[in-house]
Amino acid sequence: MKKSFYKLIFFQWMGWKIEGTLDESIKKCVLMVIPHTSWHDFYLGLLTRGIIGIQMNFIGKKELFRFPFGFYFRWMGGAPIDRVGNLNKVESIAKIFETRDEFRLAISPEGTRKKVKELRTGFYYIALKANVPIIPVAFDFGQKSVKMGQPFFPTSNYEKDLPILLQHFNGVVGKIPENGFSQEY
Repeated sequence: MKKSFYKLIFFQWMGWKIEGTLDESIKKCVLMVIPHTSWHDFYLGLLTRGIIGIQMNFIGKKELFRFPFGFYFRWMGGAPIDRVGNLNKVESIAKIFETRDEFRLAISPEGTRKKVKELRTGFYYIALKANVPIIPVAFDFGQKSVKMGQPFFPTSNYEKDLPILLQHFNGVVGKIPENGFSQEY
């Protein structure tokens, strides 16, 4: 019932489509979501997740997961990060991958909805540390399409791997185009 409602909104009312698939046998991965230019990306992600029917997750500081919102955030796929014991964010998030049987982390390497010239590298090093693939996902407002890419295992050479990953995003337009990351490869 819920899935039908999501499809009605996403495909019929909004006129969007989903290109590619997310292999449900990949239980752990980092979903590299670009561009992130608007709050509209949030509900697009929720609708896409509901249509695909595969759990996708996000992280937030542990304080967000306290009463009264903690239950809701966990139910939505959230995972609190705890940086006790001098763990940095990459190590903290990689530890979550270790403790879960299934964890698909959706993260925007832009780190903001504003224009950036360089991506934050955390998504890459999280995948590397957790030994999971990176799957590029584009929210293309120009084509009204969510584009799922192929899994890519990082090689430890960020400078060499980034152009390969960014090919998936060529020509993609964010909701607010002038804020989109647009490094062509």
